[in-house]
Amino acid sequence: MNILAVDTAGKSAAVAILRDDTLLYETQCNNGMTHSETLLPMIDTALRACGLTMEDIDLLGVTSGPGSFTGLRIGLSVVKGLALPRQIPCAGVSTMAALAYGLAGEGTVIGAQCRGALARATHTRLTEDAAAPVTSLEKFVQDCKKPLFFVGDGATLCYNSYKQVCGVAACPPVLQVLRGAGVALAAKAMWEAGACVPPAALLPDYHRLSQAERERAEREKQQTEGTK
Repeated sequence: MNILAVDTAGKSAAVAILRDDTLLYETQCNNGMTHSETLLPMIDTALRACGLTMEDIDLLGVTSGPGSFTGLRIGLSVVKGLALPRQIPCAGVSTMAALAYGLAGEGTVIGAQCRGALARATHTRLTEDAAAPVTSLEKFVQDCKKPLFFVGDGATLCYNSYKQVCGVAACPPVLQVLRGAGVALAAKAMWEAGACVPPAALLPDYHRLSQAERERAEREKQQTEGTK
């Protein structure tokens, strides 16, 4: 099975191609350019480097959230566009799951990205994805199996908050970034679990309201309070 995996949930973009259990290609771009500029050239380069075309791809994986609203839409739109002509199955991968799959080793991994969090220990899910403040992790951090690693855009914030807890390990910043291989491995696990969907059913999972929705809710709240 050939899996093409894509991530655009955060500041960096990633692409990987996994054939069964072999990582054929992986690339990362974290140079400040927008995903709309970098993603398609990255995919094209990956396919060419592996001697493949979209005809050879059996499964498409993409981070579906939580993450940047614009970033997620770019990745999901590109993957849908690639998948629709041949109705290639798609895996909408949790950003937190992809972060955890991308870090090897024993222990517990907490993915912290755009106010989302997921804990994994040897790729066994311990919590559901959630949009919550870093303080909400306190009991889990104290009680979980150690060593404990933080990865993702919010890793530094989490580490600074809990570095005094015994067993919390510092993960180098270069290893905190979401990897395309992590997306591919998470997509493979979803395929094996029968959790993949046709392209039309691929949807974002934001875990929080958009800015426009939050501002509208605040206006409505103020209007309601003003009538009391």
